[in-house]
Amino acid sequence: MLRRLDTELEGVVLLEPTVHGDERGFMVETYSRDLWTEHGVDVEFVQHNHSRSAKGTLRGLHFQTEPGQAKLVRCPRGKIFDVAVDLRRGSSTYGKWEGYELDDEAHRQLYIPVGFGHGFAVLSDVADVTYLCSSTYDPATESGVAWDDPGVGVEWPLETPLLSERDKTAPTLAEVGQTLPF
Repeated sequence: MLRRLDTELEGVVLLEPTVHGDERGFMVETYSRDLWTEHGVDVEFVQHNHSRSAKGTLRGLHFQTEPGQAKLVRCPRGKIFDVAVDLRRGSSTYGKWEGYELDDEAHRQLYIPVGFGHGFAVLSDVADVTYLCSSTYDPATESGVAWDDPGVGVEWPLETPLLSERDKTAPTLAEVGQTLPF
């Protein structure tokens, strides 16, 4: 059983699978092409990534320019605040964002289509994040928007995040907007 939950941005899909559990633990189906397609995730995934981060880490807002990269994100360990930002210049929600908690209890997943930036903040002591990708990683086409861009205004649940050098110096959406291929 899989349930699609309401989202604000067109193309972003929040899914909640049924978790089968008892005193021994749990089992959850994390992907089934036909079922996920029925719920709005009709993508061929070609890469699977896994990251581990400490509490307070913020990664993002990242995206691939060519050919773009859709992601199906989940948090199998811990808890994160996961964010999608609409970077599609012709969209009525361009520059808007939405965020959801993903964790190892509800096992919700967030589908982020091509044309969106993605980032997350770690809320638990440690968090593992896995994501299926529609294209392989290419450092030549990776890009980003500042996590704290006031023009986007993501309301992160962290005051002083741990950031990479790349994320500390990312440009604003206004600085890169006209160069976006979406």
